[in-house]
Amino acid sequence: MPAPNPQILWFAFSPPSSTHDNRPVTSYIIPMSIIPPRPLFDDRPSGLADLDQRSRNIFRRLVDTYLETGEPVGSRTISRILPASLSSASVRNVMMDLEDSGLIYSPHTSAGRVPTQAGLRFFVDALMEVGAVTPDERARIDAEIAASNRPRRLEDVLGEASTLLSGLSHCAGVVMSPKMNARLKHIEFVNLAPGRALVILVGEDGAVENRIIDVPPGLPPSTFTRASNFLSTRFQGKTIAEVQLFMKLEMDTLRRELDEVSAKIVQTGIAVWSGESDADSKTLIVRGQANLLENTKAFDELEKIRKLFEDIENKKELVQLLGAAEGGEGVRIFIGSENKLFSMSGSSLIVAPYKNSDEKIVGVLGIIGPTRMNYARIIPMVDYTAKVVSRLLT
Repeated sequence: MPAPNPQILWFAFSPPSSTHDNRPVTSYIIPMSIIPPRPLFDDRPSGLADLDQRSRNIFRRLVDTYLETGEPVGSRTISRILPASLSSASVRNVMMDLEDSGLIYSPHTSAGRVPTQAGLRFFVDALMEVGAVTPDERARIDAEIAASNRPRRLEDVLGEASTLLSGLSHCAGVVMSPKMNARLKHIEFVNLAPGRALVILVGEDGAVENRIIDVPPGLPPSTFTRASNFLSTRFQGKTIAEVQLFMKLEMDTLRRELDEVSAKIVQTGIAVWSGESDADSKTLIVRGQANLLENTKAFDELEKIRKLFEDIENKKELVQLLGAAEGGEGVRIFIGSENKLFSMSGSSLIVAPYKNSDEKIVGVLGIIGPTRMNYARIIPMVDYTAKVVSRLLT
């Protein structure tokens, strides 16, 4: 089943007015995509569009406090941090209405309240105040990723991006990129058996990949030699995508320079890299999984994280999910069981695409963490890191 097309919403956020956080925060404008597309207010929790300003303020303070502390939030705590004087009893009445609307719940008797998953989605979509990347974070990202005083493979840059995001967010950093981004050093065809040949690609970074293709039976060794020499001579230093583009646009040139059989082998050998499955055609880099264990307090939470580790190791579902973020501009946010991958672990994913020199989206990067994460801080961090990586590729 194909991934749904994302709906992109543009939000302009103003600085937060929290009385318990005096850090300066600059306004930040960011395209935020909702997957799957839906109206901002739908029929999951009822009455969201009817919430008055007081209810929204109390709900936002509750979620902000919960994301900061990880503990249920009581009415007395809310009344103390509201800018306008409001009694605990009044706050309690509003919280009861919020609970009836499906935005918050009590994890156990006589406790404060925490947001439901629907409540978190409503908060992210409609109420969250997103700040800019701090000067220290910006400097660290620039220094560790954008530094150009030493030659590095693209895979190393992306690995550093994943590690950096993990360290800054205290979550797991994740990057997905196409395989064989490296420029080609050598291409060779090897006859295996009648009707079968091996295509070997060697990158300038030392990476080696191979595929088996079908060829006409009974071909002489000279045919494979001509095909190998043609590709290695003409396309040394090119990427596999650039070679594939040549095959698409310059087939007449190929046939003029090679005999018909050799040309067909070259075309088949290069085309095989575009016919693989999404999971097989992507490189997945995950760093800092141990961060996901930091805030687990109970055995059932450990089991959820263990299940997430298994899903990440399996790779296929995560690649499919990340692939949905390659469909357009902007930061994407997946919360909890909105996606099957996170239905057991209760995790969230924040990702943004990065581009190559042709302004084409070629991969995504971001973080995986608990649903109780600092979305307002991590969103611009992921967005800025994606832009830095994109600049390196241009």
